[in-house]
Amino acid sequence: MPELPPIIIAGLTGLISGLLLSIPVGPINLTIINEGARRGFKWAALIGLGASVMEVIYCTIAFTGFSSFFGNRYIKAAMEVFSFVFMLFLGIKFLLAKTVSAPMHISRAADRLEGRIEEKFHPHSAFFTGLVRVMGNPGVLLFWIFLAVNFMSREWVSPTWESKLACIGGVALGTGLWFLGLSWAVSLGHGKFSEKTLLRIENFSGLGLIGLGLLHGAHIAWQLARTKGGSP
Repeated sequence: MPELPPIIIAGLTGLISGLLLSIPVGPINLTIINEGARRGFKWAALIGLGASVMEVIYCTIAFTGFSSFFGNRYIKAAMEVFSFVFMLFLGIKFLLAKTVSAPMHISRAADRLEGRIEEKFHPHSAFFTGLVRVMGNPGVLLFWIFLAVNFMSREWVSPTWESKLACIGGVALGTGLWFLGLSWAVSLGHGKFSEKTLLRIENFSGLGLIGLGLLHGAHIAWQLARTKGGSP
Protein backbone atom coordinates (compact mmCIF):
# COMPACT_ATOMS: atom_id res chain seq x y z
CA MET A 1 0.00 0.00 0.00
CA PRO A 2 1.59 3.33 -1.05
CA GLU A 3 2.39 5.82 1.68
CA LEU A 4 0.58 9.14 1.78
CA PRO A 5 2.62 12.23 0.86
CA PRO A 6 3.99 14.03 3.96
CA ILE A 7 1.94 17.16 3.22
CA ILE A 8 -1.28 15.08 3.19
CA ILE A 9 -0.30 13.46 6.50
CA ALA A 10 0.29 16.92 8.00
CA GLY A 11 -3.09 18.15 6.73
CA LEU A 12 -4.95 15.11 8.11
CA THR A 13 -3.14 15.52 11.43
CA GLY A 14 -4.37 19.10 11.68
CA LEU A 15 -7.89 18.12 10.64
CA ILE A 16 -8.23 15.39 13.28
CA SER A 17 -6.64 17.46 16.06
CA GLY A 18 -8.84 20.45 15.17
CA LEU A 19 -11.94 18.30 15.52
CA LEU A 20 -10.76 16.75 18.81
CA LEU A 21 -10.01 20.13 20.36
CA SER A 22 -13.34 21.62 19.27
CA ILE A 23 -15.64 18.82 20.46
CA PRO A 24 -15.32 19.20 24.28
CA VAL A 25 -18.30 21.09 25.69
CA GLY A 26 -16.73 24.34 26.82
CA PRO A 27 -17.54 28.07 26.67
CA ILE A 28 -17.56 28.28 22.86
CA ASN A 29 -19.82 25.31 22.23
CA LEU A 30 -22.24 26.41 24.95
CA THR A 31 -22.26 29.94 23.52
CA ILE A 32 -23.04 28.58 20.04
CA ILE A 33 -25.86 26.44 21.44
CA ASN A 34 -27.39 29.22 23.53
CA GLU A 35 -27.01 32.05 21.03
CA GLY A 36 -27.92 29.84 18.09
CA ALA A 37 -31.17 28.91 19.80
CA ARG A 38 -31.98 32.59 20.31
CA ARG A 39 -30.71 34.14 17.06
CA GLY A 40 -30.49 31.31 14.53
CA PHE A 41 -27.93 29.50 12.38
CA LYS A 42 -26.14 32.55 10.92
CA TRP A 43 -25.35 34.06 14.33
CA ALA A 44 -24.14 30.72 15.72
CA ALA A 45 -22.01 30.06 12.64
CA LEU A 46 -20.33 33.48 12.92
CA ILE A 47 -19.46 32.77 16.57
CA GLY A 48 -17.91 29.50 15.42
CA LEU A 49 -16.00 31.28 12.65
CA GLY A 50 -14.50 33.72 15.15
CA ALA A 51 -13.51 30.86 17.44
CA SER A 52 -11.98 28.93 14.54
CA VAL A 53 -9.89 31.93 13.45
CA MET A 54 -8.47 32.32 16.98
CA GLU A 55 -7.74 28.58 17.19
CA VAL A 56 -5.75 28.87 13.94
CA ILE A 57 -3.85 31.89 15.29
CA TYR A 58 -2.92 29.99 18.46
CA CYS A 59 -1.93 26.95 16.39
CA THR A 60 0.29 29.13 14.19
CA ILE A 61 1.95 30.64 17.26
CA ALA A 62 2.61 27.14 18.63
CA PHE A 63 4.26 25.94 15.42
CA THR A 64 6.28 29.10 14.72
CA GLY A 65 6.93 30.95 17.96
CA PHE A 66 8.00 27.83 19.86
CA SER A 67 9.71 25.91 17.05
CA SER A 68 13.19 26.88 18.33
CA PHE A 69 12.57 24.78 21.45
CA PHE A 70 12.25 21.63 19.35
CA GLY A 71 15.95 21.77 18.44
CA ASN A 72 17.09 21.23 22.05
CA ARG A 73 16.70 17.52 22.75
CA TYR A 74 16.33 17.96 26.53
CA ILE A 75 13.58 20.57 26.25
CA LYS A 76 11.96 18.51 23.51
CA ALA A 77 12.04 15.35 25.65
CA ALA A 78 10.56 17.19 28.65
CA MET A 79 7.77 18.68 26.54
CA GLU A 80 7.02 15.29 25.00
CA VAL A 81 6.49 13.81 28.48
CA PHE A 82 4.38 16.80 29.55
CA SER A 83 2.27 16.56 26.40
CA PHE A 84 1.69 12.84 27.07
CA VAL A 85 0.57 13.51 30.66
CA PHE A 86 -1.51 16.55 29.65
CA MET A 87 -3.42 14.70 26.93
CA LEU A 88 -4.12 11.74 29.21
CA PHE A 89 -5.26 14.09 31.98
CA LEU A 90 -7.69 15.94 29.72
CA GLY A 91 -8.88 12.74 28.07
CA ILE A 92 -9.65 11.06 31.40
CA LYS A 93 -11.29 14.25 32.68
CA PHE A 94 -13.61 14.44 29.67
CA LEU A 95 -14.31 10.70 29.65
CA LEU A 96 -15.27 10.56 33.34
CA ALA A 97 -17.14 13.89 33.39
CA LYS A 98 -20.46 13.72 35.21
CA THR A 99 -21.54 17.28 34.45
CA VAL A 100 -20.88 19.64 31.57
CA SER A 101 -17.99 21.95 32.41
CA ALA A 102 -15.61 24.48 30.87
CA PRO A 103 -12.72 22.08 30.29
CA MET A 104 -9.82 24.28 29.27
CA HIS A 105 -9.70 26.57 32.31
CA ILE A 106 -6.39 25.95 34.05
CA SER A 107 -6.45 28.27 37.06
CA ARG A 108 -8.31 31.10 38.78
CA ALA A 109 -5.72 33.50 37.38
CA ALA A 110 -6.58 32.26 33.88
CA ASP A 111 -10.27 32.79 34.60
CA ARG A 112 -9.58 36.37 35.71
CA LEU A 113 -7.47 36.95 32.59
CA GLU A 114 -10.31 35.70 30.40
CA GLY A 115 -12.74 38.04 32.14
CA ARG A 116 -10.42 41.04 31.70
CA ILE A 117 -9.92 40.31 28.00
CA GLU A 118 -13.67 40.03 27.41
CA GLU A 119 -14.25 43.22 29.40
CA LYS A 120 -11.54 45.10 27.47
CA PHE A 121 -12.69 44.05 23.99
CA HIS A 122 -16.39 43.96 24.93
CA PRO A 123 -17.44 42.12 21.75
CA HIS A 124 -20.79 43.15 20.29
CA SER A 125 -20.77 41.02 17.13
CA ALA A 126 -21.08 37.25 16.81
CA PHE A 127 -17.67 36.88 15.12
CA PHE A 128 -15.78 38.80 17.79
CA THR A 129 -17.66 36.99 20.56
CA GLY A 130 -16.17 33.71 19.32
CA LEU A 131 -12.75 35.26 18.74
CA VAL A 132 -12.50 36.81 22.21
CA ARG A 133 -13.81 33.73 24.02
CA VAL A 134 -10.92 31.67 22.65
CA MET A 135 -8.40 34.52 22.98
CA GLY A 136 -9.12 34.75 26.70
CA ASN A 137 -8.46 31.07 27.33
CA PRO A 138 -4.67 30.46 27.67
CA GLY A 139 -5.29 26.74 28.03
CA VAL A 140 -6.01 26.58 24.30
CA LEU A 141 -2.54 27.93 23.41
CA LEU A 142 -0.94 25.56 25.92
CA PHE A 143 -2.76 22.65 24.34
CA TRP A 144 -1.57 23.58 20.84
CA ILE A 145 2.03 23.89 22.06
CA PHE A 146 1.89 20.35 23.44
CA LEU A 147 0.28 19.05 20.24
CA ALA A 148 2.92 20.78 18.11
CA VAL A 149 5.64 18.98 20.08
CA ASN A 150 3.74 15.72 19.70
CA PHE A 151 3.26 16.02 15.94
CA MET A 152 6.78 17.19 15.12
CA SER A 153 8.48 14.60 17.33
CA ARG A 154 6.70 11.85 15.41
CA GLU A 155 7.33 13.61 12.09
CA TRP A 156 3.62 13.82 11.29
CA VAL A 157 4.45 17.48 10.70
CA SER A 158 7.92 18.30 9.40
CA PRO A 159 9.87 21.54 10.10
CA THR A 160 9.17 22.81 6.57
CA TRP A 161 6.75 25.70 6.04
CA GLU A 162 4.73 23.63 3.59
CA SER A 163 4.09 20.94 6.18
CA LYS A 164 3.27 23.42 8.94
CA LEU A 165 0.87 25.32 6.68
CA ALA A 166 -0.83 22.06 5.67
CA CYS A 167 -1.35 21.19 9.34
CA ILE A 168 -2.63 24.68 10.16
CA GLY A 169 -4.99 24.48 7.17
CA GLY A 170 -6.24 21.13 8.46
CA VAL A 171 -6.87 22.70 11.87
CA ALA A 172 -8.88 25.48 10.22
CA LEU A 173 -10.95 22.90 8.34
CA GLY A 174 -11.47 20.66 11.39
CA THR A 175 -12.54 23.42 13.76
CA GLY A 176 -14.66 25.04 11.05
CA LEU A 177 -16.47 21.80 10.24
CA TRP A 178 -17.28 21.15 13.90
CA PHE A 179 -18.55 24.63 14.69
CA LEU A 180 -20.53 24.78 11.44
CA GLY A 181 -22.04 21.35 12.10
CA LEU A 182 -22.93 22.30 15.66
CA SER A 183 -24.55 25.54 14.49
CA TRP A 184 -26.58 23.60 11.92
CA ALA A 185 -27.65 21.03 14.54
CA VAL A 186 -28.69 23.83 16.90
CA SER A 187 -30.79 25.46 14.18
CA LEU A 188 -32.55 22.15 13.50
CA GLY A 189 -33.14 21.29 17.15
CA HIS A 190 -33.83 24.87 18.27
CA GLY A 191 -31.04 24.59 20.85
CA LYS A 192 -32.65 21.70 22.70
CA PHE A 193 -29.54 19.73 23.68
CA SER A 194 -30.02 17.65 26.80
CA GLU A 195 -27.38 17.38 29.51
CA LYS A 196 -27.01 13.71 28.57
CA THR A 197 -26.27 14.55 24.93
CA LEU A 198 -23.66 17.14 25.86
CA LEU A 199 -22.00 14.69 28.24
CA ARG A 200 -21.82 12.04 25.53
CA ILE A 201 -20.09 14.52 23.24
CA GLU A 202 -17.58 15.34 25.97
CA ASN A 203 -17.02 11.66 26.80
CA PHE A 204 -16.40 10.89 23.12
CA SER A 205 -13.78 13.63 22.87
CA GLY A 206 -12.13 12.18 25.98
CA LEU A 207 -11.74 8.81 24.28
CA GLY A 208 -10.09 10.50 21.30
CA LEU A 209 -7.63 12.38 23.48
CA ILE A 210 -6.76 9.26 25.47
CA GLY A 211 -6.10 7.41 22.21
CA LEU A 212 -3.85 10.22 20.98
CA GLY A 213 -2.05 10.32 24.33
CA LEU A 214 -1.45 6.56 24.33
CA LEU A 215 -0.06 6.74 20.79
CA HIS A 216 2.31 9.46 21.95
CA GLY A 217 3.30 7.41 25.01
CA ALA A 218 4.03 4.40 22.80
CA HIS A 219 6.23 6.59 20.60
CA ILE A 220 8.17 7.82 23.65
CA ALA A 221 8.67 4.22 24.82
CA TRP A 222 9.87 3.22 21.35
CA GLN A 223 12.38 6.07 21.32
CA LEU A 224 13.71 5.03 24.74
CA ALA A 225 14.05 1.42 23.56
CA ARG A 226 16.01 2.56 20.50
CA THR A 227 18.30 4.68 22.68
CA LYS A 228 19.02 1.82 25.08
CA GLY A 229 19.57 -0.56 22.18
CA GLY A 230 22.18 1.75 20.67
CA SER A 231 20.22 2.48 17.51
CA PRO A 232 21.11 5.71 15.71
